[in-house]
Amino acid sequence: MKNLSLRALQAFDAIGRCGSITAAAEDLGVSPGAISQLVRNLEHALGLTLLERRGRRVELSSWGRLYYREVSKGFQQLALATNVLKRASNEGGIVVSALSSVASRWISRKIFDWQELCPTAQLRIFGQDQEPRLGAEEVDFRITYGRRSYVHEHVAHLFTDWVVPTCSPALLAARPPQSPEDVLTFPLLNVEWESDYKASPQWRDWAKLVNANHSQPFSGLSFTLSSSAIDAAVNGRGFVLAQLSMVQEEIAAGTLVVPFDIRLKLSESYFLAWDRTALEKPNGQRFHKWILAVARQQEMLSSPPFLDRS
Repeated sequence: MKNLSLRALQAFDAIGRCGSITAAAEDLGVSPGAISQLVRNLEHALGLTLLERRGRRVELSSWGRLYYREVSKGFQQLALATNVLKRASNEGGIVVSALSSVASRWISRKIFDWQELCPTAQLRIFGQDQEPRLGAEEVDFRITYGRRSYVHEHVAHLFTDWVVPTCSPALLAARPPQSPEDVLTFPLLNVEWESDYKASPQWRDWAKLVNANHSQPFSGLSFTLSSSAIDAAVNGRGFVLAQLSMVQEEIAAGTLVVPFDIRLKLSESYFLAWDRTALEKPNGQRFHKWILAVARQQEMLSSPPFLDRS
């Protein structure tokens, strides 16, 4: 087999991607005749017919379809390698992706401490519930939960959160609850995550924990986002089993109260994932160490003083 021209392979890949010689020529910025000649040279070097010409139209032959599947992988890898270098050399800042509620109610609140530590560092946070492809997308760090962390190569444990019944003080003005069981007589706000997560603690679990005699089903509004349920509680709509990491500021400010500090532990933990090039960016390693330290502190803040309810 003769030596294969990289330019000819590029022309063939473009035909496979774009669907025609004309479109491939436009993609590569050359003439259709040049594309045709390059592919003919490639066919001659391989001794195989890659294109079937039907009048003015061309289609990949069976050999061509097989060859394109493998050739395209190589060009995709080249594009990925270039993207990795661009992101590694980019001094425009660190990009952090987090689950929506975590982005708005945890990391976005903690990040002001990072700014004080590194006032000149640039950092962008955005919430997304779908896992990004680290290394392929412009994301350096990802804060995720539970089994979803398995899709990433580099992962570290952050913290395991706990939930506690909390509500607006206005909700209790008329009739403060006298016992934990009384909480279950108020409007209850539910958090129901997507099916690929293990279920978050529900009101039936808390009722069992406090030995409440509650035979009726627990009704009320349900939210897929923890942040939405917490917002409803702040607005006096009911009690919510809120993650402590997400309501610390509201409790400190008095916009939410905890009549009975009886906590339930989440079934899984939060994790930090990162692309290896993230640690080569300016302040990348420093941010990595900082967020792990913040998570250790959160672990202690969320856990009950006496771990006898786990």
